[in-house]
Amino acid sequence: MSEIHLPAFKLLNKRRPLVIAHRGYSQLAPENTTGAFDLAFQAGADLVELDCRQTRDDQVIVIHDSTLDRTTDARQRWRRKRIQVRSRTAAEIQSLDAGQWFGPKHAGARVPFLGKALELINARTGCALIESKAGPAAACLEILRKLSLINSVIVQSFDWQYLAQFHQLEPRQLLAALGPPHRLSTGRKPRQIFRRLNAGWLNEIQRTGASVVVWNARISKRSVRLAHQRGFKVWVYTINNLRLARRLLGAGVDGLITNNPALIWKAIALQGSVKGET
Repeated sequence: MSEIHLPAFKLLNKRRPLVIAHRGYSQLAPENTTGAFDLAFQAGADLVELDCRQTRDDQVIVIHDSTLDRTTDARQRWRRKRIQVRSRTAAEIQSLDAGQWFGPKHAGARVPFLGKALELINARTGCALIESKAGPAAACLEILRKLSLINSVIVQSFDWQYLAQFHQLEPRQLLAALGPPHRLSTGRKPRQIFRRLNAGWLNEIQRTGASVVVWNARISKRSVRLAHQRGFKVWVYTINNLRLARRLLGAGVDGLITNNPALIWKAIALQGSVKGET
């Protein structure tokens, strides 16, 4: 296996739980900005989770919401509410301030292009967890191929059809299934009323080609054990409470997604979960 494929596999094989920074160190800096990513790695995060969407001119940018209002000054700039990301070009969105809303010292931060964000993360010898919020699998895959980052990152989504399509296009790419899902691999909306991770959900996840299950904090120790028996790694979102983090570590999860990486490191230390790394 070539060196380019090692980072993501190394992370999955670590013997301690992973610390995954949700939209960067989003407790200390504006989410999904390069400043938040830098702070996350300074705090020792194993992965930086980021969200991506497409603009009107089909550029892939890093932003969570479908609208620009919450995390930029678009509303003040353009005197409108609920301005859709998809309604504006990348150049227009790049002109916005993506940091002032969080605090004056972050004024001037920009919404990153996905490719530029990945280059920055890769330069820090870090690993990205890319969450697709909207757009075709081919758009993200094209960027990963251009940057030679296949399997140097992990791609996740609540849209399991997106994951299945990604797996079909590039079977080597590591995928993570967020759940409960918005859509199944077949394109249908899920019928399951039961929202906790069970064998039925794991059967569906297997069809996507994903090797990681990413579930909410209601996951049980039994569910974690069941997923492990099926060969999946298990991560949990979004954990910002020390007591809850310790409970989940005790249940045997393999990673915790958080706005506050320092808190998860504290939980790991208190839990005695650092066993050395492979």
